[in-house]
Order: sequence, then C-alpha cells, then structure tokens
Amino acid sequence: MVCILPCCFIHRNFRLLVLFTYFQKSAFATHLPLHRSPMASRLRLAASGENPITYSKSGAGGEGGTERNPEEARRREVTDLGGGSEVVHVARFVAREAAWGWFDYLDKRIPWTRPTIRVFGRSAVQPRDTCYVADEGLTDLRYSGHQPHAHSWDEFPVLKDILNAVHEALPGSHFNSLLLNRYKTGSDYVSWHADDEPLYGPTPEIASVTFGCEREFLLRKKLTKSQASPGSGEVAPKRLKVSAPQQHSFLLKHGSLLVMRGYTQRDWQHSVPKRAKASSPRINLTFRRVL
Repeated sequence: MVCILPCCFIHRNFRLLVLFTYFQKSAFATHLPLHRSPMASRLRLAASGENPITYSKSGAGGEGGTERNPEEARRREVTDLGGGSEVVHVARFVAREAAWGWFDYLDKRIPWTRPTIRVFGRSAVQPRDTCYVADEGLTDLRYSGHQPHAHSWDEFPVLKDILNAVHEALPGSHFNSLLLNRYKTGSDYVSWHADDEPLYGPTPEIASVTFGCEREFLLRKKLTKSQASPGSGEVAPKRLKVSAPQQHSFLLKHGSLLVMRGYTQRDWQHSVPKRAKASSPRINLTFRRVL
C-alpha cells in the first residue's frame, strides 16, 4: 500500500529540514571555536613582535590582559625592613598570558651563557644562565671574578619595552643596566649575597621582574662584625640563628615585580635557594642604575 502525502505537508517539512541543516553548518562554522593550545597562543604572541605587556599607571598588570580584578592587580605589598630599607612586591605586575609571551621570547632570543666564577677562592660554574645589558659608557660590572659582556639595548628592543613599563610603575627611577638570570631547573640557584658593588652607590634601587616558574626569594639581615669568622675578613659560612623579623620570604610568581630600596643592599642579603619541585625554567630580570 502506498501512502501519498499532501503536497503542502511535504513542502513545509522540506523547508524545516533545510533550515535545520543550515543552522547546524552555521553553528560549527561560526559558533564553535577551534581548539588552540595555550603554548601555541604564546608562541604566536612572541613571534608577532607586538608588545604583550599590559599594565596600569600604578605598575600592575591587567589592562587588556587576563586579569579580572583591577584592585587586586594594582595591590602593592610594602615591607619595611627598618633602618631605611624596604621591599615592594607587586604580585601581578604583568598580566599572565602577556607574561608568557615575554617568557617565550626571552628564553629563545637572549644569548644565555653560564660563566665560570670564583667563590671563596675556587673556580666554579655559575649555577644559572646569565646575560647583561647596559647603556654605553658605563662602568663595567664585575662580580665573583667575572666581567660579563655588556650587550646593547638595541639588540633586544623588547627589553626596552619592559624597561619602560618598569619606569612607568616606579616614577623617579632611572635604570640603565639589566642583569638577566635563567634558572633552568630547581637545581639552579643563587646563594646568599648583596648587590652592594660600589658602581651602584650606597642606596641602590633594584627592580626584579619574574617570568615562568615561581621561586622563593629569601632575605636575611647581614651578620654584624662580631658574628663574622675572626681573622678571615669574610662572613662566617654557618649562619647564626636570627629572630623572625630579621628573615623574610617572598614567593615570586609569574609576572610579578619585586623592588629593593634604601639600604637593603648594605644591611641585608638575599638568595634564591634550590627547590626540587621547581621543574620548569624561571627567567628573572633585575634592573639597576650604574652611577
């Protein structure tokens, strides 16, 4: 038996079928985004040559980036160390995804080296990669028997962009040199020291920007002369116990800014210790002013 449907019924349902098919195609073509990995997005950002930093007048990241809370992004934590020393910490100086763009660029484009240095009279390979950038005509930087080659800012225009962002965040600052460090794994570290070289003057301001793996940054009060090892002229290798106010710890996360001011280099030491759980690289930019 053959069932013959009215023409009007067939026409109406055919139109519905056409509309349904069109809607399906449109939805998949325009409303369902293709999957793109975060790493691919970061690589495109780094290769584009555009400035991925977003920051506000107060120096925090978030404008046009992934931050959603402007007040949180602008928050600065100021730690008064006493005696004219202080530390300023901005947890979200650069928006997260923008900071990944900078990380990828720096990791691949900077001519990293791992020099041999002198530590307590012995030669040793520095436990981190480094690079130095500075204005022309400045006094040469020398530390632990090593004098790094000073690259020009013009070789890495992105570093000038980051420098401008730091200057805008810290009105009155005039940094003219930059020491970059790359900690490839948790075995890379920097031991207790102070950036008290004479070329920086008695009260240097040092601004540190972190990209990549978060690491712990420690501060401790310097030993007094009575606590140093007698007759050696060096600080005692074994640290005496000190009270809590003489020790501070900061967790420097991806895109954060930390600033040391006043007499911090004269009266305090800092370090980034080994951390077994830190399995990915961290890149740290420390901006300084050579007098």
